[in-house]
Amino acid sequence: MNRTPAPRARLVAVASGLLAATALTAPGAAADSGAGRPTAAQLTAAHAALARADIGGSAWHTNAATGTVVVTVDSTVDAGELTALTQAATTAAGAPEINRTTGILTKYVAGGEYIQLPGGIRCLVGFNVRDSAGIKYALTAGHCTNTGDVSSIGTTVNSSFPGNDYALIRYTDQSAAEGSVSLQNGTYQDITTAGNPTVGQQVMSSAPTAGVHSGTVTALNATVNYGGGDIVYGLVQTTLCAEPGSSGGPVFSGTRAIGLISGGSGNCASGGTTFAQPVVEPLAVYGVSVY
Repeated sequence: MNRTPAPRARLVAVASGLLAATALTAPGAAADSGAGRPTAAQLTAAHAALARADIGGSAWHTNAATGTVVVTVDSTVDAGELTALTQAATTAAGAPEINRTTGILTKYVAGGEYIQLPGGIRCLVGFNVRDSAGIKYALTAGHCTNTGDVSSIGTTVNSSFPGNDYALIRYTDQSAAEGSVSLQNGTYQDITTAGNPTVGQQVMSSAPTAGVHSGTVTALNATVNYGGGDIVYGLVQTTLCAEPGSSGGPVFSGTRAIGLISGGSGNCASGGTTFAQPVVEPLAVYGVSVY
């Protein structure tokens, strides 16, 4: 796993600029001519074709209400690449919806305060968890870590990226792991359960670099292409904002854990688009729970 972005690396991150994204008419795109909703097989084929196109700076999901494939591209995607994405996502029911977001889709690796990793990488603890024996761990983003990494809080016992974006770090000091999220002002939000997000749900994030922000879940099961073959599936798309140092950070709703920040575009001043790894998957994979 290469955790150092190449000069043209473009990765998915959390931001609030999707609402300001501009609808585009891509070359060769045709409006839906009334052919109806695409079938499940057609949507699966379109998503696979988008992955094969392998164009960094792009993300996509299916709008559950309309059945339309929605493709979001950043400022680095050129006209030729836009045409390729449009062709890949077009089904017998019509062309996809194409939106352009501000900035560049980027993994947020620098500037965090909670976890110091080899190579000068800093990321955030998302949620503290424990296994059936009571051993405590931290969940963070997989793009931050390699299995076996020794960090400022403990040792990474498993890391999954790309495909997924989560990792599990066993605490060296078991007494240091609190079952809550810092609100960056000396107070904490207790986290007692975890759940799947829903479109329209209000969520929050917290990071030393960006502070505490609220946003809305805009899509589920989104795929993001960070470039260089790093594609992550099944992400939650939100209007949260985030900045460098937010990778792995918590996305939550009240006392419920929702996700781990993966990446996005923009910042908390200009906005952007945010993606998060749903937290229920690593909880099940690792056999751990929030507390």
